[in-house]
Amino acid sequence: MPSTGPTIAEAAELLGLTADTLRYYEKDGLLLRPVPRDNSGHRRYDEPDLRWIELVTRLRSTGMPIRDVRRYADLVRAGDGNEEERLALLQAHRDEVRRQLAEVTAHLGAIDLKIALYEGRLVQLERSA
Repeated sequence: MPSTGPTIAEAAELLGLTADTLRYYEKDGLLLRPVPRDNSGHRRYDEPDLRWIELVTRLRSTGMPIRDVRRYADLVRAGDGNEEERLALLQAHRDEVRRQLAEVTAHLGAIDLKIALYEGRLVQLERSA
């Protein structure tokens, strides 16, 4: 029975991506399976496809390299028995995201300090005017 889920354009809009990005994910082996097609040959995404693409997008948005996303997809496609490897891959990525977050937080602190200095200076100038 052909899939009746969202088309590629609808899925792209739902996910905040472009149709080209969805095609790239499929072509580059980042999806768990080929996207089902309707009788006309148009891609139709189902809920598990959309959830997986959302995860891939989150991994990419947090800086996971394509090769690691592809490796993770390969492991999931392979099925049970490689959970330790999946876990290690995700833990390593989490550690890297936490490191980046700490770095950005430190940068934000420096920016906040400068803002506070300028705000204080403006208050001083208003008082002396």
